[in-house]
This record gives sequence, structure tokens and C-alpha cells, in this order.
Amino acid sequence: MSNQWTGPLQEAGSCRYRIPRSYKPFMRTDGIIYASAQMLGDIKSDQSPEQVANVAALPGIVGNSIAMPDIHYGYGFPIGGVAATDLDQGVVSPGGVGYDINCGVCLLRTDLRRPQVMPKLEAIIDRIFRDVPSGVGSEGRVRVNQAELRRVLTQGARWAVGAGYGRAEDLRHVENGGCLDGADPDLLSERARKRGQPQLGTLGAGNHFLEVQEVCDIYDPAVARAFGIDEVGQVTIMVHTGSRGLGYQVCDDALAMMQRAMQKYQLDLPDRQLACAPVNSPEGRDYLAAMACAANYAWANRTCITHWVREAFAHAMGAAPDALGLQVVYDVAHNIAKIEEHEIDGKRRRLCVHRKGATRAFPAGHPDVPADYSAVGQPVIVPGDMGTHSYLLVGSPDAMGETFGSTCHGAGRLMSRHQAVRTARGRDIIRELAEQGILVRAASKEVVAEEMPAAYKDVDVVAAACECAGLSRRVARMRPLAVMKG
Repeated sequence: MSNQWTGPLQEAGSCRYRIPRSYKPFMRTDGIIYASAQMLGDIKSDQSPEQVANVAALPGIVGNSIAMPDIHYGYGFPIGGVAATDLDQGVVSPGGVGYDINCGVCLLRTDLRRPQVMPKLEAIIDRIFRDVPSGVGSEGRVRVNQAELRRVLTQGARWAVGAGYGRAEDLRHVENGGCLDGADPDLLSERARKRGQPQLGTLGAGNHFLEVQEVCDIYDPAVARAFGIDEVGQVTIMVHTGSRGLGYQVCDDALAMMQRAMQKYQLDLPDRQLACAPVNSPEGRDYLAAMACAANYAWANRTCITHWVREAFAHAMGAAPDALGLQVVYDVAHNIAKIEEHEIDGKRRRLCVHRKGATRAFPAGHPDVPADYSAVGQPVIVPGDMGTHSYLLVGSPDAMGETFGSTCHGAGRLMSRHQAVRTARGRDIIRELAEQGILVRAASKEVVAEEMPAAYKDVDVVAAACECAGLSRRVARMRPLAVMKG
């Protein structure tokens, strides 16, 4: 049986396609998928457009049900999905955040150039592989008791800096300063806390990675310089991970609570995976407070890993991290729900903005953009796959009016993990990447097969589609030199 989606997609402007509200009787608004024409075949190859239509049924949805060019099938919401809901009449849905709460990316720049690093590259990636545990169930070097874990959950990246795993200036370049207010550890189950306690400072498994890169293209030199990207050949580092088992458990626990809330508040939706509760109900507030704990854990996690990246480079290069210019460009979440203020029909309104596999992309002058980036806009970090490129983008004013200041988060999967493993059977993906000049360190060969380059869409096409739609602009492109997979 074909999984091909056969519903309507109407051209609605440059790199925009509409699923009209008339498609299904339960839709309260249109669905808009941002993509180029060449991407439509891949987008229709699964049922993710149907999920866009389903999200349009959420009570209190404001604007359109939105999907980014990296859209693919997810739990409830499609990955690449964005939806905003009214605080008084709307709902919050854990499916609009996902299981890996605050999965996100941190980008570091350096003063190093490729020729300086290549002789030391193997030593660098080996040390990082040693110091940053990866793989399913991996446990970290950071040991925290339950009292200390509470501080992690309420302080986020600020805890990591205070504990010596980062620098105070890093926090200026982390979304929300690395901490969401309102986190309440008492709302987490004992299982969630137990899963999180040993995993701080770990990469995890799946599509999580740590990558040493070189800048290969600069599209906007002025903005690139503002972000600390000076020239082609400059070495950067990208860390992609989230809230590990703690975040997964927070989501799992919340979904059970939301199923009960659906009955309590008599909410009827076309997909039970969209289980939700009114934003201002006890259940809605409890979910947001528990989700904030997981988000803060993730920011602390990436900050700890950044510390060990600095140590690995310093050890290999025989110099202090400050002498190497290892600075955080930005750390941004792409699985989160946040209360934000947006202009709707000429009026400022506070909304609950769900971003699941989508990145905040605020423009120049926005008060939430770091002061030293205010003149250019917020950095947007878009990883590709381990065999091609990643991007540094910048937020656009157009995104504020259309997507609540959101853009893509990565390349987006083309194959399921099982399909990728079947496709890779008989191949040595690590050797193939080595022949391209890319070192790979991984917890297992299976995870490399699951994350093989062919399993993902072309990130160049995804980034170009976001620029075509006016959601973000390309600033620089990086290619991998060494990749560590979970």
C-alpha cells in the first residue's frame, strides 16, 4: 500500500503551498508548507502534509498551520511543524514539541584555519569521543545528586557556567540566556529525574552529533563578520543534542496526562497524538513548567559539552581556549513551546508558539536578539548530514509576519532509520566518508547506517527554499572535517 499523500497543495506564492481549509471539515485554518517545486515529490512521499491539516484543527490556533521545507512525518505534529495558539482560547500539545525537548544546536567559531587543524584533527575528535559519552543510555562525566539536578532543571546553562563548565559570556549567545523561567522540578516523575541524573554532558544517539567543520562559502560577509565568521577555511564546531532520557520521559508522562485532559475538557481532534489541554488549564500550565525543566537540562547539557570541546582543542593545539578564539556563535532550540508576543492584525498578542523541528529566526532589532547581533538579526543554525554541508542563516523580518519568526532546523529525513539500515547493507559508510576526507567516530556502525547521507534531504535545497520564502537568509556554509555520532 502506497504511503503517498494525495491531498491538495495549491501554489500560494514564492516557495509556498497551501492545504486549503476546505480540505477537511475539522480544519480551522489553512495549512502552509514552505518548499520549492522540486521538493514536492519528497514532501508528498509520506503523510506529513496530513499532519499539517490535522494541526489546523487545534482549538485556538492563530494564523496558519505551518511546515518548513524539512518537513517529514512525526508524532502528532510533523517534524518541521509550527503552530501558535491563543493563551485564553487555545491549547498546548506535547506533540508540537516532541519527545526530545529542546533538541537544538550550538555553533562555535574559532580563530583556527583548516591547515592548522588537520594535523591534529584525529587527536581532537578522539579526545572529544572519549570525553563526551554517546550512544543509547550513555552516562556522563558530570555527577549530580538530586538536589543539584533541581538546580540544573531551574537554572539551565547558568548552572553549567556556575559549576565551571562554561563562561558567563556564553550565556549572551544562548536563546533565552539558556534558561526558561517557570520550571518546576516537582512536576517531574521520579523516573524522569532518575533518567536525567546520570546523562548530563552526553551526546545521546540517533541524529545527535558533534562535528568539526570548515567554512566553505560565505554569502553575506557583513553578517558573517558580526557572527565571528571571517573567511573561508575557518574552523567551526557544531553540537547537536537535547534533553536525553529526561526529556523523553517528560513528554511520555505529559501525553498520558493530556489524554485524560482531552476527555475532561471535551476536546475532539482528528489524531489522538495531538493530545492537548487548554494553555491556561492546570494541565497546560503543568506541562509547560515540566517542559521548561527539560529545556533547561538540554541547555546545560550542550554547555557542558562545549566546555569539553574547548578542552580537546586546547590540549591538541597546545594553547589556551582563549588563544584559539573558541566562542559560542549561538545556541538555539528547535523542539520547544514558548510564550511569545507577536503582532496579529495590528495588535500585539501573547501566544503559545510550538516549534517542532523548526528554529526561532528573529530579525534585526528584535529585543530577544543578543545586543551584539541586534543590527543584523538572530543566528540560525541548520545542520545537514554528515556527508554534506551545514548552514548558518540569519532571521528575517518576513518570518515574523508569516511563521511567528520561525524557519527550518535541518535537512529533514527522507528515509526511516530502518529503511536507511536496509539501504546501507553491505556498504561501509565510515570508509566511504573517509574517502571524502571526513573522519567518523561513532558508538556503533548501525547508527552510522541510520544516519547515512542518503537518508536526508539536500540541505542546500532546504536552505535555498527558506531564503526564497523570505524566512531566513544564507550567511555561510560549512562542510564536515570530522563527525562524532551518538
